[in-house]
Amino acid sequence: MREAVTGGQIRVKEIWIAKGKSSFRAGEIRRLAREHNIPVLTQKTMTLSRLLPDITHQGIVALVEPFSYTELTSLTDHHPKNKALLILLDHITDEGNLGAIIRTALFFGAQGLILPKDRSAGITARVLKRSSGACFHLPIARVVNLGRTLDELKKRGFWVIGASGGSRESIYDFDWKRHIALVLGNEQKGLSPSIQKRCDQVVAIPASGPAESLNVAVAGGVILSEILRQRQAGKRVRLERTHSD
Repeated sequence: MREAVTGGQIRVKEIWIAKGKSSFRAGEIRRLAREHNIPVLTQKTMTLSRLLPDITHQGIVALVEPFSYTELTSLTDHHPKNKALLILLDHITDEGNLGAIIRTALFFGAQGLILPKDRSAGITARVLKRSSGACFHLPIARVVNLGRTLDELKKRGFWVIGASGGSRESIYDFDWKRHIALVLGNEQKGLSPSIQKRCDQVVAIPASGPAESLNVAVAGGVILSEILRQRQAGKRVRLERTHSD
């Protein structure tokens, strides 16, 4: 909720707080709402539950404008000169997975996330909650054709890397210190054949236990952690050498 009020990417129209809600968090939300000129209304808990039947709202609800997706060009034209990182989702349909991936992508420093318009989860109230506010800070674009988007990213210097358990290339052996467009596949089917053909490399997370695979959101977190580890390793070496000098 704090991110919704202060994030800036989505305009909050009103905040509804359940009658009798007097926690520290509710007081903080009221204070932030006053600072940002957002009306705060007291509603019955039943009214909030009726508005959000499948979401645990904890007595505080923000009514916001429809989510505004970022233009693709803003992700491809304005990225770091070295080692940009974009996440593309090949028809992820579970809203819980989408929210978790958005939160993880923001945590590990991705510059943006790209979704297909069809046969894919979009940004909903459940995704906003599952992402713990990350949707308010991570630019998210939607595209008509994911394959053509990957072709365009290649032209702009990105390496398209797919994640698939069937690959022999370990994420720990691949060199992530370059412009990366990381593609995560559907929960059941993985990467679609047309997308996998466009990948410059397909990588896998080595397994040491009996489980055959990881949840896509967990797998994405493991890969992003390795990308960050490799990219920061060079920085630490340079700092250590400078300190020793």
